[in-house]
Amino acid sequence: MQHSDPKTQPAVLELLAFRVAGQDYALDIMMVREIRSSTHATSLPRAPAFVRGVINLRGMVLPILDLALRLGIGGDDAELARNVTIVVDHAGRSFGLMVDAVSDIITVPIDSLQRPPSLSQEGEQSFVNALAIVDGKMLRILELKTVLPRPAEEAA
Repeated sequence: MQHSDPKTQPAVLELLAFRVAGQDYALDIMMVREIRSSTHATSLPRAPAFVRGVINLRGMVLPILDLALRLGIGGDDAELARNVTIVVDHAGRSFGLMVDAVSDIITVPIDSLQRPPSLSQEGEQSFVNALAIVDGKMLRILELKTVLPRPAEEAA
């Protein structure tokens, strides 16, 4: 009986694929805590436009971000289409990301990922960490640490 050597297996990344404003995006599945149907968020005064408010998630106050507005790809009219919230954890903080629909859980070889071209202004970090071609579609893999607001930005 032969055992396969794990070193010969290509390293893969599991992603949660979803749509926002008609575009395909994905997140590392390890950052996703749960997927919920959207609930009405309680708005907060003086919050950035992309912060839709907060919800009570089993006793925890969870900020809800409109991902299309955060990425600069959708107007307020499209808000009605965003009826799914992806709850994510990053660096000890939890957020809800409003998206149009969750598509699938996919596995892509890490060596097939491509870096996006650097188009941001000097000093700005990109929201997209990598690109992958899946079933003929270009999938944008989000860099969660740049998508989520910094504490100073939340208070703005």
